[in-house]
Amino acid sequence: MKYLFSGLLALLFSTLVGCYASNPLPPGGGIACTQEAKMCPDGSAVGRTGPHCEFAPCPAAKP
Repeated sequence: MKYLFSGLLALLFSTLVGCYASNPLPPGGGIACTQEAKMCPDGSAVGRTGPHCEFAPCPAAKP
């Protein structure tokens, strides 16, 4: 029983450390935009981009 508890504790610790180490923050903090999309009049969709997470412009309508 003692070895089972120790093994589970070691597994939990290694999982937590692995998750933290695999997702480091970029230098300077970085920015993350939400994964929202805006539907354009032509039926296409654009996502958020840039330092202020604004929607990208819709493609120009073809005459």
